[in-house]
Amino acid sequence: MRRDVFQAIADPTRREIINMIAHKPLNVNSVAGNFDVSRTAIYKHVKILTECGLVVIKQYGRERYCEAKLQKLNEVSDWVEQYRKLWNAKLDSLEEYLNKLQADDKATPKTKKNAKRK
Repeated sequence: MRRDVFQAIADPTRREIINMIAHKPLNVNSVAGNFDVSRTAIYKHVKILTECGLVVIKQYGRERYCEAKLQKLNEVSDWVEQYRKLWNAKLDSLEEYLNKLQADDKATPKTKKNAKRK
């Protein structure tokens, strides 16, 4: 089963694994040692990360090292970017509207509520 990158980053443990191995490859036992869950659970997380292409396992002697392949995160970045553009446009429009209201308010003469009564 081929998983997608969105499924991989949906879990905080997997995000932390990616963060750890983004800086340097680590063996699976080193990765597992940083979590309060079983080694089997970490292996399952690593398997999901491998299936979606964010991690590659390389064998060096008897050790298996997890190496990050972060190019797949561009897919997430591209998806988020479309919404960033949308919200920036909406916020720019709101700013223009508020500036117009403020300019109109300054242009309109104000009447005194407490005018002197005779």
